[in-house]
Amino acid sequence: MSEVKRPDKRAERSRRTREKVIEAAHDLFLAQGYGATSLQEVADRAGVAVQTVYFVFRNKRTLLKDVVDTSIAGDAEPVATMDRAWFRSMCAEPTAAGQLRAHVRGAGRILGRVAPIVPLVSAAAATDPEIAVQWPQDPGPRYTVMRAAAEVLAGKPGVRPGLGVEEAADLLYGLLSPELYLVFVRDRGWPPERWEEWARTTLTSQLCADPG
Repeated sequence: MSEVKRPDKRAERSRRTREKVIEAAHDLFLAQGYGATSLQEVADRAGVAVQTVYFVFRNKRTLLKDVVDTSIAGDAEPVATMDRAWFRSMCAEPTAAGQLRAHVRGAGRILGRVAPIVPLVSAAAATDPEIAVQWPQDPGPRYTVMRAAAEVLAGKPGVRPGLGVEEAADLLYGLLSPELYLVFVRDRGWPPERWEEWARTTLTSQLCADPG
């Protein structure tokens, strides 16, 4: 008889502790800034010892990266964007217009979580250059994802004739950027649904043969 595998209670506690610390850091960083937030404050808010925070994350820079990565993913699971169900489903759409619709919908969910953190990271990196090193910029993970989507898009029915992968990747990268999302949703007060409709319509007009 095969042995029934019991849940690893220690691993589950560790996972939950990590989630609580990341959630506490996320809220405090947004409320009072990265520089003004101490790891002791994070520990107090999460209900753990500060030594635990140091043991799990080592330092505040690493904790910030985990906050950003978790905001992008929507959870703390170590699954890359291109391996996630929404991205695979988007790539499986049979037409260019369908792929763009799914891409904008998925990107909108991510941007709603991560866009508010972008100014925070920029401000933190301005005072601590080691923070910027945690996110490679050549070409950068976000561009890598957009280019992968563009490569799939270029072979779909309904794509604009003559559209190159590089142009498609540039348009996706620019129009689905957190900075532009903030201009419309935060600065101009657009509901996320209005941004999604605008982004989908704009990308379809630029990348599809028949925008209608």
